[in-house]
Amino acid sequence: MRKGLLHKPIVVFGSVIDKVIFTHVVVIGLPTLVYYFILKSGWNLLALHVCIPILYFLTSIVVIGESVSTAIAYSSPRKQKPRLGILQRWLRTPRTYATHRHLLSEPKRPIPKCSLVVVAYLPNEQHIILSTLKYILNNVHRPEAGLEVILAYNSPIRLPVEEELERLAEQYSELRLLYVEESHSKAENLNAALRIVTGEVTGILDADHRPIADCFKRAWSWLGSNRYAVVQGRNVIRNNSSNFLTRMIAVEFECMYGVSHPAKSLLADTGMFCGSNGYWRTAVLKRIRFSPSMMTEDIDATLRTLLRGHNIVHEPSIITTELAPIDLRSFWFQRKRWAQGWLEVTLKHQVPLLHSHKLDGWQKLYWTLLLVYSAAFHFVALQIFPMLFSLSLSQTEPPIIPQEYVWATTALTLMSGPIQTLVAWRVRNKMVKHPIRDFVLYCLFIPFYCVFKNVIAIIAIYDHILGNTEWVVTKRGFRESVVAAPSRREVLRKAS
Repeated sequence: MRKGLLHKPIVVFGSVIDKVIFTHVVVIGLPTLVYYFILKSGWNLLALHVCIPILYFLTSIVVIGESVSTAIAYSSPRKQKPRLGILQRWLRTPRTYATHRHLLSEPKRPIPKCSLVVVAYLPNEQHIILSTLKYILNNVHRPEAGLEVILAYNSPIRLPVEEELERLAEQYSELRLLYVEESHSKAENLNAALRIVTGEVTGILDADHRPIADCFKRAWSWLGSNRYAVVQGRNVIRNNSSNFLTRMIAVEFECMYGVSHPAKSLLADTGMFCGSNGYWRTAVLKRIRFSPSMMTEDIDATLRTLLRGHNIVHEPSIITTELAPIDLRSFWFQRKRWAQGWLEVTLKHQVPLLHSHKLDGWQKLYWTLLLVYSAAFHFVALQIFPMLFSLSLSQTEPPIIPQEYVWATTALTLMSGPIQTLVAWRVRNKMVKHPIRDFVLYCLFIPFYCVFKNVIAIIAIYDHILGNTEWVVTKRGFRESVVAAPSRREVLRKAS
C-alpha cells in the first residue's frame, strides 16, 4: 500500500469508463490512423504481421514450458523433491544452489522458534480477523522452540472488535497485538512487526489467510539448509462458490500458484514473494524490510532480495486459503494496483537486474520476461486490432505470410491457456478431488479474460503516467457495513 491512499475508497465508476475510452482511443484509434496512412502511402505492415505472432508465440512457449515442467515434477507418484534449475543444468550454469531438490540436505537441527505476522487493515477486515486468528491459534503446529503470532494492524478509529482481540490475547499467550499508530499501509505494519519479532523464521499472512497446520515444518525443510532465504507457498481460493467471478479467480490462482510459480523454481531456480504465505529467514527479512512507497511492496522486496544474492523457492505443498474479490469493482481495482505496481518495480529494478552478478543469464532472462515483456505485451497484444482495422479501411490485402507460420503461432497461442489449466486441475486433483467443470469453463473464458486484463493494464499505465496512485480497499468476501466506534483519542480522554 502507499501512504495516504486509504482516504479515498470511493471512485466514481464514470471516471473509469472515461479512462477506458480515452486510453483505447490512444492505444487503438491513433495506431489505426497511422497504419492507415502507411498503407495508403504504398507501404505494408509486414513487420507487424510477423512480430505480433512472434510475441504470442514466445508467451505460449513460456506458458507451455512451465506447464510441462510442473506436470512432470509434481504429478509424479514418487515422494521425492523434484529437480530445480533445469535450464541452468542444460547450459551447465555454475550455480551453487542449482541442485536436485531431493539432494538438499535435511536441516541439521529441529525447527527453531517461529513468528507468524498477520497483517490487517481495520475496519475493512474487522469481520474476518478474529476467525483468522482463532484458526491459526487452534490449528498451526507449534515448533518445540515456540511460536509467536503477531497481529500488526492499523485503524483510523477504535473498533469494538479490538476488545475481542484483547480478550483473545489474554487467552493465548503466544498472541501479540501490535497497533501501528499513524500507519496507512501494509508495508508500515510489517516493518513495525519486524522490530519486535523474536523467531528465527518469520511467516507473513494477510488477514483472510488460513495456512496448513505444518506450514513451518515444510518451510524449514528449505530454510534449514541455508540455501534459500524465502519459501513461498501456494494460495488457494476458498470462497470459489460465491459467484462466477470467484470461480474463475479460483482457477486462475490454481494456474498461478499451482503451475506458473513452481515452474520458476523448477526451470530457473528462482521465485517471488507474493505478499502472503511466505516464510523468511528473519535475519534476511529484517535487512530487506518493505517499502511503503511501492504499490506492490512484495514484488519490490522480491527483487531487492534476489539482487542481494538471496534466493527464493516455491513450495506448492504449503497451502493457505484466502478470499477472492466478490465483485467486479473490487477485482478491477485490485488488478489495476497489481499492474501498476509491477510497472513501478520494472522501472526501478530492470537495469540493476541486468547488471547484477548475483543472478545468472537464465534468471535475468526469466525476470526480464516477467518485468519488461509483461508490461509491454499488454500494449503490443492490442495492436492486432488497429492492424486489422487499418487493412479494412484502406481495403488493402494483408501481406503474404507462410501459412505454416500462421497456423503454428495461432495453434500454440490457443493451446497454451487450456494446457496450463489442465495441468493446474491435475495438480489440484492430486491433493483434493475437484470437479473439472470450472476448469473447462475457465478455458472457454480465457480469451475474454485476457482482453479484460489487457484493458486493466493499459489503464494502470495511464494512471502511472498521471501519478494517480489511489488505493481502493478490496472487499474480503463480506457485505456488512462498518460500525464506527469512538476514536482512540476519545477513548483515552474518557479513561483519563
